[in-house]
Amino acid sequence: MKFIRRTGLLAAAAALALTLSACGGTAESAPASNAAADAAFPVSVKNIYGTAEIAKKPERVVTISWVNADAVLALGVVPVGMAEDVWGSNKQGSTDWKDAKLEELGASIGTEKAPKQYSEADGVNFTAIAELEPDVIVAGYSGLTKDEYDKLSKIAPVVGPVAPSYTAGWQDVTTAVGQALGKDAEAAAVITDVESKISAAGEANPVFKDTSFIAGDLDVVKSEINLYATGDSRPRLLTALGMTQAPIVDENAKDGEFYFAWAAERANELDADIFFTSATAGVDPIKANKLFAQIPAVKKGGLVGISSDADVLAISAASPLSVPYAIDKIVPALAAGAQAATGK
Repeated sequence: MKFIRRTGLLAAAAALALTLSACGGTAESAPASNAAADAAFPVSVKNIYGTAEIAKKPERVVTISWVNADAVLALGVVPVGMAEDVWGSNKQGSTDWKDAKLEELGASIGTEKAPKQYSEADGVNFTAIAELEPDVIVAGYSGLTKDEYDKLSKIAPVVGPVAPSYTAGWQDVTTAVGQALGKDAEAAAVITDVESKISAAGEANPVFKDTSFIAGDLDVVKSEINLYATGDSRPRLLTALGMTQAPIVDENAKDGEFYFAWAAERANELDADIFFTSATAGVDPIKANKLFAQIPAVKKGGLVGISSDADVLAISAASPLSVPYAIDKIVPALAAGAQAATGK
């Protein structure tokens, strides 16, 4: 199944190893930390549509879309409401990495302190959000439109999209959430911790430094190819691991595009060591497709397919909680593909 985000709507494990004490919160320091957070307000958080003016420390936080709840949870805050995950999710309408963090914070789904989950099947759920009487609404990673942003702003200050159409990086989202919650230092610590995990995974696999890649989706049934440009989470993570994106991608991506279609008849032009794609039916159907078989990475043994929707979600909608999960699940396959393709 493809995982392609669209403006306004979505088409369709370990949690972060950072305890509250690692963020600087101990029984002795908690009052001082809270006082510092209170003193940080009022704050202004910029987004592509304007600025969220937050007068005092938010007590009731609501999130929409993916990633945003993860960022809030990573900073030790349990939102009063969050969108239900409907793709790549578990039986609780959540994700394994989110559930692990909720359990750590004493707010597992189904318990009294758990966030209220609401559907976004028909878009932003204005009614459910308003009923929760939030102090702030977090939508830093989203395809929120200006009209939706304005409507939400009548309910509470909105931490709107940090970048358009789901292209905001998890670091920027985490930073914005940290500003909104008065947890700038904690946000910086979370980012440093996750980035160190990515760096460690890259250093453990030196072959990545000699490996080029293309990230995309290969639809076997329709013989369609979509490629993900630099603005997408997939190329960002692979680049952070030490690999180099093949120049053909950005040479053909239009400004602002995070993905674009590529003619299957030109599959042989997609020269890279690794072709990274979702493959819920396995990679054999891809290899058997006469057009896809012409992709150089497929010929070289560098086809890396993700068979789990949850794993696809973890890297596609990257968050400070999902990235460590993705590293554990995906890096071994990437390393094997890189070694096969480069012979190193």
